[in-house]
Amino acid sequence: MEENRQALAGLGIAIRAALEAGGEIMRVYEGGESGFGVTLKADSSPLTLADKAAHSCISRHLAPTLLPILSEEGRQLPYEERRGWDAFWLVDPLDGTKEFIKRNGEFTVNIALVLNGRPHLGVVYAPERRLLYFAEPLLGAYRAEGITRWEEGMSLPLLVERSARLPFPQTEGRPYVIVSSRSHCSPETLSFIEEARREHPDAVLRESGSSLKICLVAEGSADVYPRLAPTMEWDTGAAHAIACCAGRQIYEAGTDQPLHYNKPDLHNPWFLVR
Repeated sequence: MEENRQALAGLGIAIRAALEAGGEIMRVYEGGESGFGVTLKADSSPLTLADKAAHSCISRHLAPTLLPILSEEGRQLPYEERRGWDAFWLVDPLDGTKEFIKRNGEFTVNIALVLNGRPHLGVVYAPERRLLYFAEPLLGAYRAEGITRWEEGMSLPLLVERSARLPFPQTEGRPYVIVSSRSHCSPETLSFIEEARREHPDAVLRESGSSLKICLVAEGSADVYPRLAPTMEWDTGAAHAIACCAGRQIYEAGTDQPLHYNKPDLHNPWFLVR
């Protein structure tokens, strides 16, 4: 019982952190391109003022839990320092920075609690869309719309009441839906889509950015998301937890093995969400 209470308390902390970080991101976003402060990291991926502000905000919220934090924008710890972590926070303060710069709204805040290499609970917040996904095994997976902050008097049970449980009921006759990345569609992904269309002639393709792609499968709006291109653990951890709590899974491509976290190399293998 005590572990359950701690897990739900952790989920509440993560939700509040994501919502406040989303507010920081939107302050930069609404300031226009001149205020983004775009620079390039060592791997040539973009970094903005919003990434930095969101990272600082999330770190402040999670610090009282006394658990280590592995964040895309934090200090990249060597495996020797991480290998003994049984529990830690896995954070992407701004997933979909390219979509943020394009101003298409398809960017998210990702926060996961990882236990023994598996994502236990997750929060994905798309601040421009005011869309919140959250999940924990005992609680289930949920989607809340129109949310911008943790309102006064809000509680986790009240938030659950205001949210829709995942997955959504399926509409009879819906076509087979494949999700692909808007900014990272590899030749291997195109081959997967072609093969899927041979098996499902009515298949339709839906493009999206950030961890929203995984959430689309989790909620039942899509059937499969092939990611046959590079990603990092913080790109997937939060949405992976949501998918699992909604009865879905993320498998290494070509196997039946779910993704594992806190590896010596933080790159994910290619994977499928279904």
